[in-house]
Amino acid sequence: MKFLDQVKVYVRSGDGGGGAVSFRREKFIEYGGPDGGDGGRGGDVWIEAVEGLNTLIDYRYQQHFRAGTGVHGMGRNRHGAAGADVVLKVPVGTEVLDEDKALIVDMDHAGQRVLLARGGNGGFGNTHFKGPVNQAPRHANPGLEGQELALWLRLKLIADVGLVGLPNAGKSTFLAAASAARPKIADYPFTTLAPNLGMVDLSVGERFILADIPGLIEGAHEGAGIGTRFLGHVERTAVLVHLVDGTQEDVVKAWRTVRRELEAYGEGLGEKTEVLALNKIDALDPETCKARQKKLARAAKAPVRLVSGVAGQGVTEVLREAYGLVREAKAEAAAPTAAEETWRP
Repeated sequence: MKFLDQVKVYVRSGDGGGGAVSFRREKFIEYGGPDGGDGGRGGDVWIEAVEGLNTLIDYRYQQHFRAGTGVHGMGRNRHGAAGADVVLKVPVGTEVLDEDKALIVDMDHAGQRVLLARGGNGGFGNTHFKGPVNQAPRHANPGLEGQELALWLRLKLIADVGLVGLPNAGKSTFLAAASAARPKIADYPFTTLAPNLGMVDLSVGERFILADIPGLIEGAHEGAGIGTRFLGHVERTAVLVHLVDGTQEDVVKAWRTVRRELEAYGEGLGEKTEVLALNKIDALDPETCKARQKKLARAAKAPVRLVSGVAGQGVTEVLREAYGLVREAKAEAAAPTAAEETWRP
């Protein structure tokens, strides 16, 4: 399935049906009076977050959505039927933005349903206008027009841990070793052109979602390479696993390049908890491996794990460390604030 994480759509709610002008006409009834019914309401446009979707590809082939128009009122005080609603189903994590890219709503949990455009009200029939002065009104209200909107849908994948690093750092291989995901793996840069998700099962009850984010290069925040197109998917992660290719001569430069891009992008990416790992150690001799690990740890001022996605070395240890940090982050986010602790109903 092709991955698509941003699309523009046009929605229009339904117009309300017009009210009817009608008079009762029955044999032996001299004064029937007005009996025009009201028009039906126009259909609404809703958006709903559903499970089982991880791309907006459906909206590549259809961008215009219009709800049904309300049926006009009829004689004998018969009201028109309401127009059919339209429901846009999107993956969990989809943001809805207006035409100027201002956030309207964040669809961050399954089952969330939000009204985007309300249908127009139906018009009153002539029955509503009868009175002592005007006992035979010959006018009715037209239905109100619906709302028309141009919207952007932008998907930010829901994942607990994000894999970041330069192209060919071994992120896809690490994902394949850590989960049942089978991303494309090759020996050239930018093999991964879209984020990949994998479910990591450490043991019974210990599982989390791992996202492989396409490689960053220097200047990505200014549009170089794939640019920042997929960095938005890292925003929702609690922890970053930063893989550095250990076969490079300057591992510190590789680490700093990615760190600069994360900080330049903003949105709190530079402050996220990071697990730093030197990858591809199976291709290094012990002395070189130890020297580069020490050099990287000195520059990052943090411990550096040794891993090999191909050989499976150190993968479980990094995953367990990341899982522990995810649990801490979730516990901290769920903890009540000081105001909530002191307030009692």
